[in-house]
Amino acid sequence: MKILIMIDSFKGSLSSSEAGNIIKDEIEKLNPREDITVLPVADGGEGTVESMSELDGASLIEVQVENPLFETIIGNYVIIKDKNLAIMEMSQAAGLVLIKDRLSPLKASTYGVGTMIKDALDKGIRNFIIGIGGSATNDGGVGMLSALGFKFYDKNANNIHPSNEGLGSLSAIDLSQADPRLKEATFKIACDVDNPLTGKRGSASVYGPQKGANFREVEIIDNNLALFHKKTKEVIKNADDIYPGVGAAGGLGYAFKNYLGAELSPGIELILQMLNVNDYLSSADLVVTGEGKIDFQSSMGKAPTGVAKLAKKYGANVIAFAGVVDNDAIEVNKHGIDAFFPILDQIRTVEEAMDAKKAEENLRRCVNQVFRLIYLYKN
Repeated sequence: MKILIMIDSFKGSLSSSEAGNIIKDEIEKLNPREDITVLPVADGGEGTVESMSELDGASLIEVQVENPLFETIIGNYVIIKDKNLAIMEMSQAAGLVLIKDRLSPLKASTYGVGTMIKDALDKGIRNFIIGIGGSATNDGGVGMLSALGFKFYDKNANNIHPSNEGLGSLSAIDLSQADPRLKEATFKIACDVDNPLTGKRGSASVYGPQKGANFREVEIIDNNLALFHKKTKEVIKNADDIYPGVGAAGGLGYAFKNYLGAELSPGIELILQMLNVNDYLSSADLVVTGEGKIDFQSSMGKAPTGVAKLAKKYGANVIAFAGVVDNDAIEVNKHGIDAFFPILDQIRTVEEAMDAKKAEENLRRCVNQVFRLIYLYKN
């Protein structure tokens, strides 16, 4: 039997590669003749850089970047040299977790994302896959663009602060000083929401409150983003503020789409395309997937159902393992996962359940029993 293992990380416990190789090891104990392939996988969200760093030929890069409040921190991204590709998460530089106790919805900036992109350009990279989930920012991407050389001026021809607050005084935009290497670059953006830039379904209205914005600030943020679009239209005639996803990450999707010509796609689709998984799935009899938690959201573009949907096109059976499952997890059965299995063996505290050693023990036990059942009926 040809078995393909593509399991997302159990966040805080096991990486994608660790979980996959544990499953492989347990299967081989029962049947060492099985043809098993393990591929790390992620959905473009948090943990993607960690998972993709485990690919053959991948290098994990550390770089000094600015966090949303312009404090210097270390961010990570992955380079795959033979693909001339960088894989990034914007949250490494502009994530909510970086300033979760000091949220500043008007002043937070994506400047550090631009710094990270510049570092990859300096290393000769010209292809980018960037996940834009988990942002602390509402700046429309003006911070990132400023770091990349685009100029944004107030009425006195001074540079505005690269934040949503700065956008409130935006008067003119100069594209001529942008990093010329950007013209050689391609950007694919992992984006799992379809919000426009402004309005009732826009970036500020939907996501502003979780970034610390009160009712009045949501209105200010929305107005400033509308002004940003108005001024952008003066220099980019076909700028689009309603394209699905341009409202993602506080409007960072807008900057990628309109200033950098990026393609916005569901994250799992981008990752699976990059991994060339069709070559593996075309001959797989069984696909094993999963993640730390399977719930209703797992059916909405997460890694397990993304893998499962593609696997079903090739007629493979699909099972999934999870650290924990919710009552509504059965929704994933409608999206290609034939059966799923929680690995917890008894009621535990969150700390106990997420302990790496205990997670490994639980995963090994569960996999062993599931495959004993599979072999019982297969033989």
